[in-house]
Amino acid sequence: MAYWEWGDPRNARVLLCVHGLSRQGRDFDTLARAMSNEFRVICPDVVGRGLSDWLVDPTAYGVPTYVADMVSLIARLDTEAVHWVGTSMGGLIGMGLASLPKSPIVRLVLNDIGPTLQAEALQRIGDFVGVTPHWATVDEAADYLRGISLGFGPHSREAWLALSLPQIKPDGDGYTLRRDPGIAVPFRSVTPEAAATGEAMLWHAYDAIRCPTLLVRGADSDLLSRETAQAMTQRGPKARLHEFVGVGHAPMLGVPDQIAIVREFLLAP
Repeated sequence: MAYWEWGDPRNARVLLCVHGLSRQGRDFDTLARAMSNEFRVICPDVVGRGLSDWLVDPTAYGVPTYVADMVSLIARLDTEAVHWVGTSMGGLIGMGLASLPKSPIVRLVLNDIGPTLQAEALQRIGDFVGVTPHWATVDEAADYLRGISLGFGPHSREAWLALSLPQIKPDGDGYTLRRDPGIAVPFRSVTPEAAATGEAMLWHAYDAIRCPTLLVRGADSDLLSRETAQAMTQRGPKARLHEFVGVGHAPMLGVPDQIAIVREFLLAP
């Protein structure tokens, strides 16, 4: 598993930033720079994405595998406590790890994710997550990625190219994605019964979390409903909720107002 590191490697205060289903650790470049004076910031490429290896058995792509990988990463970092920022899938991984007895997570930021996920959004994500497109130019690739990522909110062309370049790699006479299409195998095989069981397990995990928790939500999110977000403020860790207007799923935590909210929470006494 590849990871990106920012700040002083001797700093005992560690921040782990974990990306969404089809993304990679470089999504957090701006946030990591903003936090690197106070934290040793670690941004992994979850297995199957970015520069990390691909799994031989694609059915193993799932939260239990990812949680185990993060336990190994934390051991490698030689730290007993971490702050955690998790976007979408990264939040689910964080919930799983934070729910364990003697969890290393001391503060948890969940970015546009909760135990109950909207079926329409899951269908939308499933339509592109296993696709392996090919583009002739970097600009074509960036335009495609922008088209399936409008929920991330407005970005300048320069900022969007910075977010897009780590997502792609040369492929013969053009470019393709730096991710294993096999990550779609377990995602697309979920039955309604399995989804209901998974939701119940996620609520059970959420209710077991004891660390301070911040829940941020895109006000236009199609994945995390306002009703679910409000329920998360009333049970388990009773998350503090903040919504960002003009954003859907999911805020990229790379603009000043979003960084400020995360920063204030992570550095609070």
